[in-house]
Amino acid sequence: MTEAVILSDAFTAPIQPHRAKLTSTTPGQTEASAEVWGADGLRTGIWEVTPGTFTSTRDGFHEVCQILSGRATIEEPSGRTFEIAAGSLFVTPAGWRGTWTIHETLRKSWAVFTLPA
Repeated sequence: MTEAVILSDAFTAPIQPHRAKLTSTTPGQTEASAEVWGADGLRTGIWEVTPGTFTSTRDGFHEVCQILSGRATIEEPSGRTFEIAAGSLFVTPAGWRGTWTIHETLRKSWAVFTLPA
């Protein structure tokens, strides 16, 4: 029998210890995550990042993000910017690139869809 995977409180769920954010341009910025479930090209989890700026790419996968807490500005290579905060839902499709500026520690739930090879 297959059963549901339940995370009762994504706002406070424990995650791995924070470590340096490798693509950060801000010294001391850290991130942490916890994968909740994964199978057949789909993975889901919780991620958190401290204030600062970092670059991001989506090579070979799409990502759906639901912001749980915090606040940030995202800038795309075209110069387009958008604000995200608790309640924001957005998709970064495969091939997407951008720069995130985190104003307040941000926590999101995510789902990543890996493209077939």
